[in-house]
Amino acid sequence: MSRGRTSRVFTRRIDADGSRRVPDELIVEEPLAIRLDGELVATTMRTPGDDFELAVGFCITEGVLHDVPIRTVRYCGEGPAAQAEYNDVTVDTGGRAPAPTPRLGPASSSCGICGTVAIDDLRERLRPLDVEPFEIGVLAGLADRIDGQALFSTTGAVHAAVAFDRSGMPQVLREDIGRHNAVDKVVGRLHMDGLLPAGDLGLWVSGRASFEMAQKAWAAGFACLVAVSGPSALAVETAVVANLQLAGFARGDRFNLYTGD
Repeated sequence: MSRGRTSRVFTRRIDADGSRRVPDELIVEEPLAIRLDGELVATTMRTPGDDFELAVGFCITEGVLHDVPIRTVRYCGEGPAAQAEYNDVTVDTGGRAPAPTPRLGPASSSCGICGTVAIDDLRERLRPLDVEPFEIGVLAGLADRIDGQALFSTTGAVHAAVAFDRSGMPQVLREDIGRHNAVDKVVGRLHMDGLLPAGDLGLWVSGRASFEMAQKAWAAGFACLVAVSGPSALAVETAVVANLQLAGFARGDRFNLYTGD
């Protein structure tokens, strides 16, 4: 199997016309070690591509930068980047950022007292958003304006995240096998373009609105989070605390508005 965003294999397709071998495109999934000033922060399984954006976005949404400016982003390892298969990236602040605490993987759910603690942790490093919610008419039909999901069209196995403006027009689209990675790639791109905090932008995600999605939208300063599927109770609670407009089940011109009415 070749390295890249997709890999071609043969599969046996069975349908009303019978059984036959056909080529199929599969999404490539590889680990990426994310470092801050050379120290390991996390390892995530991701779709190769836009790795610098992913590393920068992760450091921002997880709060490990502490508002310290980034100097450089580069592949690292013992030898040339190609020898490490471009799977190791460091975000360099010149040692100004506090030493990170390594984590095994992204948190994806919380409940009970754990959820309360999670929101309290966010309150300690993030202020409620001072932004205007999006007009309801802009959110209606948003999904129909989003196209260009090339990897999904080819493989059917990736998530997408899109930053859109006040008119509902997409500005940045990224895809990844991990929905949190897709969001971090968008956030990283916006940061590298000097567009954070994203108070005049909304964030559309192809999956559900979990606590982690609300956290990342809040950390990046988005005014709105729109999800194709439903939100968790903790995501809604987080959006209330953050003053983040949150919509779920956004399909066609229908959606549920949970906050920011």
